[in-house]
Amino acid sequence: MIIGVLSLEFRLHGNGSLKGKRKIAQSLKQKLRNKFNVSVAEVDAQNSHDRLVMAAVTVANQTSEVESRLAKALSMVEAMSPAELVHCETEVFSS
Repeated sequence: MIIGVLSLEFRLHGNGSLKGKRKIAQSLKQKLRNKFNVSVAEVDAQNSHDRLVMAAVTVANQTSEVESRLAKALSMVEAMSPAELVHCETEVFSS
């Protein structure tokens, strides 16, 4: 079993409320879940207005499948996100 984790950190310019942040986070989560069948959660900075940290996780039988799925997810986020992506990291684990 191969487990892949995509960590994403965004800077939210011009956002003054947690409600605005949650709207952006929910939209990104739903798009990632629907298109790539990954689990997504906000994992840090929950009380920050201008910072959003999320992680997407997937499981497959082959490393290439996990890496491909996460790379496509990252490309979609970069193209569609209204927030500035300031850091991303992909980790792959084998059990």
